Amino acid sequence: MITIRVDNKKLTVKEGTNLLKACLDNDIYIPNLCYVEKMSHPPASCRLCFVEIEGEKHPIPACTVKVTREIVVKTDSPGVRQLQKVALQLLLSVHHLDCRNCEANRKCALQKIAKFLNVGLKSKHLDHFLKEMEIDQRHPFLNYYPNRCVLCGRCIHVCRDRNKQAQLTFANRGFDTVISFFIKPGAPPLQCDACRACIEACPVAAILPKISN
Repeated sequence: MITIRVDNKKLTVKEGTNLLKACLDNDIYIPNLCYVEKMSHPPASCRLCFVEIEGEKHPIPACTVKVTREIVVKTDSPGVRQLQKVALQLLLSVHHLDCRNCEANRKCALQKIAKFLNVGLKSKHLDHFLKEMEIDQRHPFLNYYPNRCVLCGRCIHVCRDRNKQAQLTFANRGFDTVISFFIKPGAPPLQCDACRACIEACPVAAILPKISN
């Protein structure tokens, strides 16, 4: 076991524990979107879980740190908060803000993080851009809403983890990147209607089941 200090609070964790998980398990909230427990290599793509570690020159995403020694961590320094606010504002600048009509309303991860960081959902400093894409309804059981999606990749991870293959993948590049439905030729069809792992993992209701007639 290793003792670390986070915001002047002592935590005792197993060697190799993910730092973000250690904090969350001990009621120290760090904003995050792309982390899923038991990920071997978290992507750190949301750029929200930055922390400062004594001895390091720059803030580091907590999800990429495995605890292997005693460390001193700050999760709420001015520098960390500024990085988190900028990352959130960038995500919101390409997010369809229609909370009232969204299935994730009041349980949306973006709403939770915005409240925690005291950031308005509508930025006064950044223009708002949306993808020129309609709802993707090609999947037999699921609909994908590209302008809600934050590209965290959680759906891809849980699909692969639960089914040993992923029927979801990233497609396109840059601003046009989306989640796309995919299955390898010859692979058995997945029972998405019974699984629902991607729906449960999505923090913003970007993947939803089709409504049966």
